[in-house]
Amino acid sequence: MNDGLENLQNYFKQLRLTETATELPNILRKAEQSTWTYREFIKEIVEFELTKREEKSIEKRMRWAKFPYMKTLELFDLSDQTSLNERQLNQLKELNWLEQQYNLILLGPPGVGKTHLAIGLGIEAIQKGFNVMFVTMGELINLLKTREFTRKSQVQLNRIESSDLVIIDDLMYMAMDSREANLFFHLINHLYERSSIILTSNKSPDQWGELLGDEGITTAILDRILHRVEVVQMNDDSYRMKHRQGMF
Repeated sequence: MNDGLENLQNYFKQLRLTETATELPNILRKAEQSTWTYREFIKEIVEFELTKREEKSIEKRMRWAKFPYMKTLELFDLSDQTSLNERQLNQLKELNWLEQQYNLILLGPPGVGKTHLAIGLGIEAIQKGFNVMFVTMGELINLLKTREFTRKSQVQLNRIESSDLVIIDDLMYMAMDSREANLFFHLINHLYERSSIILTSNKSPDQWGELLGDEGITTAILDRILHRVEVVQMNDDSYRMKHRQGMF
């Protein structure tokens, strides 16, 4: 019996059904105890394998997303927001904007939850089958500048360019030189109408030109980002400041 079971498990492994091979003794035990039909037995095996593959796929896409931390939308405290209500948050959570390739711009001062909201939406997107990448603006500029001669940068940018959703955190927190602005434009141009972008920034789009320098590039970037966009203004007081623990 054991030899027969081991042979079956090896067959499953050869078919690259490793998870099912490992779980097979338990599945067989349940089938005997519940007197499953052949159809019920096959259905259990197929559903188990599909579930495990989806779990692995989500785990893989979570790793690739490179979130700085894991905070879901369920942990987002709306009681600290006056500019975003539960209905609006649920609308964002439905991800219709992502399916229609709209962009999101989350504006507000540091500490109001922009990054948390962006990550929460990114996690939600991964769980619904989308590919997501998270990158800070500083990291992105470095990747773009080193792409030509660094394999790691090439891999990261290839993933960004092939993602359904790209989250760029702290957009326009620093001024760019003309080369950096040009590289950033080419990325935005590539993503245009291929992917959705979430941008977090403490500067409104009408201030971006001051940091990009080149008026032509600024206009071209804004045209592509603002063509299909939803802007979420988060101008509450800093959540971190309101809830920080005192040292004394």
